[in-house]
Amino acid sequence: MGNKHYKKAIHSLQKRIDEHLEKIRIEEAKDSPNHGLIEHWRKEILAFEKGITKATKRLGK
Repeated sequence: MGNKHYKKAIHSLQKRIDEHLEKIRIEEAKDSPNHGLIEHWRKEILAFEKGITKATKRLGK
């Protein structure tokens, strides 16, 4: 796969991380936040970060 593919994947994963961070911020601001949901989003963020790391390595950075 070409560099364009990996750059697109990195951009997409970063966007998902940003979305999840916003979801966490909103949930934590509630009077009674759902901590299970927050933990789920944090685990997904870790998976997205691993994907970014792999894609970055493929780009040779």
